[in-house]
Amino acid sequence: MRRNRNTSLDTAVTDFILLGLAHPPNLRTFLFLVFFLIYILTQLGNLLILLTVWADPKLHARPMYILLGVLSFLDMWLSSVIVPRIILNFTPASKAIPFGGCVAQLYFFHFLGSTQCFLYTLMAYDRYLAICQPLRYPVLMNGKLCTILVAGAWVAGSIHGSIQASLTFRLPYCGPKKVDYFFCDIPAVLRLACADTTVNELVTFVDIGVVAASCFMLILLSYANIVLAILKIRTADGRRRAFSTCGSHLTVVTVYYVPCIFIYLRAGSKSPLDGAVAVFYTVITPLLNPLIYTLRNQDMKSALKRLRAGRRNVGGEK
Repeated sequence: MRRNRNTSLDTAVTDFILLGLAHPPNLRTFLFLVFFLIYILTQLGNLLILLTVWADPKLHARPMYILLGVLSFLDMWLSSVIVPRIILNFTPASKAIPFGGCVAQLYFFHFLGSTQCFLYTLMAYDRYLAICQPLRYPVLMNGKLCTILVAGAWVAGSIHGSIQASLTFRLPYCGPKKVDYFFCDIPAVLRLACADTTVNELVTFVDIGVVAASCFMLILLSYANIVLAILKIRTADGRRRAFSTCGSHLTVVTVYYVPCIFIYLRAGSKSPLDGAVAVFYTVITPLLNPLIYTLRNQDMKSALKRLRAGRRNVGGEK
């Protein structure tokens, strides 16, 4: 996309206006309450998982649940980057976001999102080792190695977010300043640039495509080996337990990747569905993750029962 910069630097924008989600005016209060409730439940649900993993010795000693705790932490922050701005758009308050605030929102969204992408890959690798290499699992995936891998995911995510933010905001923005989206994301912001954005669009597509596609292929490869290993288990109960430990993660990966593929691999699309799909993976997915892991994961359900039983015992002693 080419734009002629016919405006001087003196008129460079100092803020943007997020137009938000299109909605009938009579539903403004209802939508405000819905998104506010989603935000509160997301924070509480993920906090519950964090506290459960931290408080239960059987969980925080296992890499799988260390990774799950990190995922919950990411979901809490990702939700906090996006949802409060959506809620604000349903109020009479100003819809303007400072230029620096837009930079920060875009950076943290891609930083947290790509870190989450890497984390899903680590979780799939952990399940692969646990099921396909059970005897060597304690050596191949211990607490120290898990910590190093998680730190690597955070660093890689930060680099990815920095690249996307610096490439997007190195361009001049001299008006208009209305972002036709509910948060500062790359495609919506680039439409406002007063310069040629062809290189940005290409680099963005390749960068995000490589990160998402490579992570997704590694996850598929891990689960292909996992399925083959599970089918070799002779007892039905053994197969059921193996599928149970992987079912939660596979569900979460599907819920995360399908909307992302719909949005980012359809370059230039302006479909009305884009906004709804983006709401799903930025707002709904962080809410669903705690539900999926507590309802489908037997270890988490057992840990919650132990915590409730321990609390009742403490109350009885008093």
